[in-house]
Amino acid sequence: MAETTTINAAAFDSKGKKTSAVALPADYFDGTINMPVMHQAVKAYLANQRQGNASTKTRGFVIGGNQKPWKQKGTGRARQGSTRAPQWVGGGTVFGPTPRSYAQYVPRKVRALARKSAFNARARENSLIVIDSFDFDAPKTSQLLSLLTSLGVNGKKVLILTNGVNHNVYMSGRNLPSTHVLPFSDVSTYHLLWSDIVLVESGAFGGTAELTEEAEGAEVTETKPAAKKSARKAANKTAGRKTAAKKTVAKKSTTKKAAAKKTAAKKPAAKKKGK
Repeated sequence: MAETTTINAAAFDSKGKKTSAVALPADYFDGTINMPVMHQAVKAYLANQRQGNASTKTRGFVIGGNQKPWKQKGTGRARQGSTRAPQWVGGGTVFGPTPRSYAQYVPRKVRALARKSAFNARARENSLIVIDSFDFDAPKTSQLLSLLTSLGVNGKKVLILTNGVNHNVYMSGRNLPSTHVLPFSDVSTYHLLWSDIVLVESGAFGGTAELTEEAEGAEVTETKPAAKKSARKAANKTAGRKTAAKKTVAKKSTTKKAAAKKTAAKKPAAKKKGK
């Protein structure tokens, strides 16, 4: 493992004017470059792009050829059982391709390590440039092209990483064949190694902290209705207990009154018997 070092990158504003250099965050740029891991990630990415639709028919799936072309003996020719055998024109294919999946799985930590290694490789080559912000009020290819020209990277393979989804920047760079626009969170090792120059929006490095704060806020807002529901359930339970207690008290009072009436009715009858 290489020692962790601070890596600086050139910084420019939205119009292409150079500003002071920026120290890249150590979470993404620690100086480590792992070549085997990057190779594995790129190989898996390219394999996952394959559809695997190539298909051929064996002799059992080709139409026709049910009848024997000629009799077994007496013709002087080689024996043949079907015109759809592999040696016949129009016959089936032997060991041909069939639809299959070329998907490869790479563990999450391995993908993260490969992505970090690709970032470090571009930063060590001084091929990573930090842009303050992409101020695009509307999609404009000429504006993006002038920015690339002022940076001196026009004609190279440029990867632009924005802080979140930026529709205007994406539409501005979609018509440029050597420019690719992606959100910072969606970039892969293949895209980083494909590019010659990487332009990163400065807010993208701190986007993860902002996203975690928003997620925590969303969790809190989601728990509020749950708390309200639990409070309602508790209130309903207490109300049910109170009604049940009232019913039991009412039943006891009615039973006491009924017992008192019975005793009052029995006493006079006993006196009459004694007389």
